[in-house]
Amino acid sequence: MFVWQEQESLVGRLQSNVMENLIELHNKAPVWNDDTQSYVLNFHGRVTQASVKNFQIVHDNDPDYIVMQFGRVAEDIFTLDYNYPMCALQAFAIGLSSFDNKLACE
Repeated sequence: MFVWQEQESLVGRLQSNVMENLIELHNKAPVWNDDTQSYVLNFHGRVTQASVKNFQIVHDNDPDYIVMQFGRVAEDIFTLDYNYPMCALQAFAIGLSSFDNKLACE
């Protein structure tokens, strides 16, 4: 018989710092650009318009390896790129979630 234990949930494992077989990813922090007087991310030409929806996801161990990036290229057109360890379904779901209203951003 299987007995569910709280530390076996994702939240429980995160709170207990049991991270085996889990990868923690974060939004990449933008850097200040003196020319534009704003915070920016380098999308290497893949994103062409500023938007609150633009983001990059990285791992703490290698912030230069972009696991996923999402951004605006036209008024109603966005681009989404992803790399290992993310799969297409995960990247698509995260991209879709960015269209939900963001507090204090609209």
